[in-house]
Amino acid sequence: MLEHHNNSNTDEIDLGQLFQLIGRAFQKLYNFIGNIFKGFFNLIILLLLFIQRNFIILLASLVIGAIAGYFIDKYKTEKFISRMVVEPNFNSVQQLYNNIEFYNDLAKAEDSVALAEALKITIPEAGSIKSIFVDSYSDENQKIKLFDEFVKELDTSTIKAIEFESYLQNFNSLDARFHQISLISTDNSVAKKAQQSIVKSISSNDYFKLQKQINDINIKLQDSIITQQLSEVDSLQQLYKTILVKEAEKPMQGTNINLAENGQSQNKELALVKEREILKRNLVALNQERANKSSILNVISDFPNRGVKVKGFWNSYKFVLPLLLLGVILIVLALRDLNRFLRKYGKQ
Repeated sequence: MLEHHNNSNTDEIDLGQLFQLIGRAFQKLYNFIGNIFKGFFNLIILLLLFIQRNFIILLASLVIGAIAGYFIDKYKTEKFISRMVVEPNFNSVQQLYNNIEFYNDLAKAEDSVALAEALKITIPEAGSIKSIFVDSYSDENQKIKLFDEFVKELDTSTIKAIEFESYLQNFNSLDARFHQISLISTDNSVAKKAQQSIVKSISSNDYFKLQKQINDINIKLQDSIITQQLSEVDSLQQLYKTILVKEAEKPMQGTNINLAENGQSQNKELALVKEREILKRNLVALNQERANKSSILNVISDFPNRGVKVKGFWNSYKFVLPLLLLGVILIVLALRDLNRFLRKYGKQ
C-alpha cells in the first residue's frame, strides 16, 4: 500500500511539473507576441512624431512637386503609342523579335539615319520614335489550343508524362500564335508609315519565302489527292446505288432473299458516307491552313492611322514628381535625425 501511495505522489508531481512547463511556455509566447505589438506600436508613434515635427516641410515638398509636375506635363512633348497584332508563320517569330529589337536599339541610340533607312521613313520621323517592342499576345484558350496541337505530335508514352501545368510553366512567349508590336513616338502617324517595312523585313527573307513555296506545293498536292479521293468515293456510291436498283428490279423467287448481301451493301454504303465526311473535313481544314499561311507574316490588326496618347500614373509628372520629391526629403530628414542620435549616443 505504501508503494502504491508513493507512485501516486510521483505521478502527481510529474503532472504538476508538466503543467508548470506548459504554463511558462505559454507565458513566454504571450510576452513575445506582446513585445512585437509594443515594438510595432512604438514604431508607429515614432513615425507620427517624425511627421509632426516635419509636417510643414513634407507638405511643402508635395505641393512644390505637384506644381512643378503640372507645368512639366503641360509643356512636355506628348508621346503616342500604336499597336499592331501579327501572326508569324514558318518559324519566323524569332526573326521578328530580332528585327524589332534591332529597331529599338537604333531608337534608343537616337541613330535616326540608320532607323530611317531600315523603316523607309524620313529622318525626322525616325527621330520621333522613342521605343518599339514586341510581346506575345495569348490568352488561356489559345494556350490550351497550342497544348492540344503540341500533344498531337507526341507518342502515347510521352503524352502520359506531360501535364498542362508543366507545359504552361515552360511556355515560351515565342510559342504564342499572336504577337503584339508596340511603337511609342512623338509623331502619332509614324507607326502606320513604318508598318510596311516591318512586315516586308520578314516577308522578303529568302529562307521563309522558300518555306512558303514548299508549303503551297504541299497544300496543292494534298488538295488534289483529297479531290481525287472524293471523286472515287462518289463513283463507288453511284455504283452501289446502281447495283441495289438492279437487285431490286429482279423478280422475287419465292422466299429466297439474300439478306446477307443486302446488309453488306448497306454497310459498304455507310462506310463510304463516313469516308466522304472525313474527306470533306480534311478539305475544310486544308482550306483553313491555306488561308492562315497565305503570308509569311499575317497582319491581324494594323497600326492605326493615328496613335493614342501614352497615359498612366508613371507617365504623369504631376503625380510622380511629388512622390519623388517627398521620398528625397524623407531620406534627408531621416539622415539628419540619425546623425543627431549618433552624436548624443557618442557623448554618452
